[in-house]
Amino acid sequence: MPAPGRPAPFTELLRRHTTTLTRLDPDAPLDDLEPLRHVIGDARVVALGENSHFIDEFAALRERLLRFLVERCGFTVLAFEYGFGEAFPLDAWARGEGSEDSLAAHLAGTIPIGVEAPLRRIRRHNRTAAAPVRFAGVDVPAAGGSLRPVLAPVIDQLRRVDPEAVPSAERALRLAGPVDGGSAAVAAPAWARLSTAGQDALTAALTRLLIRFRALEPLYVERGGRAEYDIALRRLEGACHADYGFCAMAGLFAGEGLPGDTSARDSYMAGSLLWHLERSAPGTRVVLAAHNAHLQTVPISFDGRLTGIPMGRYLRDALGDAYLAVGLTAVTGHTADMPRDERAPFGFTVEATALAAPEEGSVEAAFAAAGLGSGTHLADLRPLRGRTANPPDRIRLQGSRLHTPVVDAYDAILCTGSSTVTRGPGAL
Repeated sequence: MPAPGRPAPFTELLRRHTTTLTRLDPDAPLDDLEPLRHVIGDARVVALGENSHFIDEFAALRERLLRFLVERCGFTVLAFEYGFGEAFPLDAWARGEGSEDSLAAHLAGTIPIGVEAPLRRIRRHNRTAAAPVRFAGVDVPAAGGSLRPVLAPVIDQLRRVDPEAVPSAERALRLAGPVDGGSAAVAAPAWARLSTAGQDALTAALTRLLIRFRALEPLYVERGGRAEYDIALRRLEGACHADYGFCAMAGLFAGEGLPGDTSARDSYMAGSLLWHLERSAPGTRVVLAAHNAHLQTVPISFDGRLTGIPMGRYLRDALGDAYLAVGLTAVTGHTADMPRDERAPFGFTVEATALAAPEEGSVEAAFAAAGLGSGTHLADLRPLRGRTANPPDRIRLQGSRLHTPVVDAYDAILCTGSSTVTRGPGAL
């Protein structure tokens, strides 16, 4: 034991507050997860991260934890790093609408970041569940790549409630056409190639449409109903945030732009999660799946320059301790590097890259030093805050690292000994 009043070594406290999980298989018995009840406590939103998309172990762990949270803890919403507007057909599918095979059509053209397996699981669950699980999207449309998924249904609604405004909305959609892509990695460079006049015309058209939407709320609600209005307004807000994101990401790619500019996407994601909570029954509990960089609770900086305020910070401010951020990482194995390539459907390719040994000062190195470098372990970091010497100041981010105060950025860390890049069906 450390001397009274002196901080304990981080690895000592890490071992003391870590639970070992014995299985990865999402269909395996759940008894080894029972100690997680103490970590979860009364949290209303449990966010499950990943340090990289396209990792088999992270997908399996998140699906297994989803099952535990639904079957044993009463969670009834799965929210995902997926378009707010695009998610409504998926929610209907998860509740039994359409055939089993129709899911492929819904997911066509979207980045395969692991949504299919959880959707199929909650559809199976919902066949016999007394309390069905809903699926909710929180992200801007097409991962910031296209306005069409949200503007097209807004135009459909305007035809019913405000036909005179349809030409203005259709003009906004035409102006957005040249930047249409599968993700921000395609759309942002395309936006940068527009003339300044073209960029400004798109922003002006969207802004005018949004202001009219808000100003005519009583009329739209009277003609189309409250639920239809609320969804359409949130879709339109997503278009505006995505448009801002075109500029923010173009600046980021060019090494320019304003500090913190990428916060526009994360603020929308947080707002969407709260939108769903506000429209849910009292006591509804949500599983939120997103990248670690979205769910952590402290700002993200690179080389001392603010990159963005993550979704998790907004949710912590709004929900306090009812928001629980669980980061996922790995000690060894491979990661999915995503070099940009505008010729690829989503603006990047995926390359399986061997992970270097954990850096000194990283949370992965701490797990290894604590004898937790193999197997799968969940560490509750909250009891370690302010009690340990030299806490880790970085965590893996794809093949690199993110410098961040890990103990403050996450409430818990789920660390697996090795990670594998997804191959075969469902891979990019």
